[in-house]
Amino acid sequence: MDFLTDWLTNWLKELLIGGIMGNLEGLFDTVNTQVGEIAAQVGTTPAAWHAGVFSLIRQLSETVILPIAGMVLTFVATYELIQMLLEKNNMHEVDVANLYKWMFKTACAI
Repeated sequence: MDFLTDWLTNWLKELLIGGIMGNLEGLFDTVNTQVGEIAAQVGTTPAAWHAGVFSLIRQLSETVILPIAGMVLTFVATYELIQMLLEKNNMHEVDVANLYKWMFKTACAI
């Protein structure tokens, strides 16, 4: 009787192991295929992905955002210069070092 139970146990074990391995091999193949497809999509450049959207964003950046940023930067630089000159008694005690400092700050901001 031990022979029959051992044979049945081994047969059931091999059946389960074979079924599980078959399912997992298919799963790993599917996952590897999906990872390869995702890597190909992630590796595309914005212009190759959707050229129309990329050119629209680029054009908006050049025609809208850059002029607004330039106006804000000009306002801040002018405001800082005016405050620096007013701080020194309405330009009666202008220090050349302060003007150089303002020019350096403005050049770094640009």
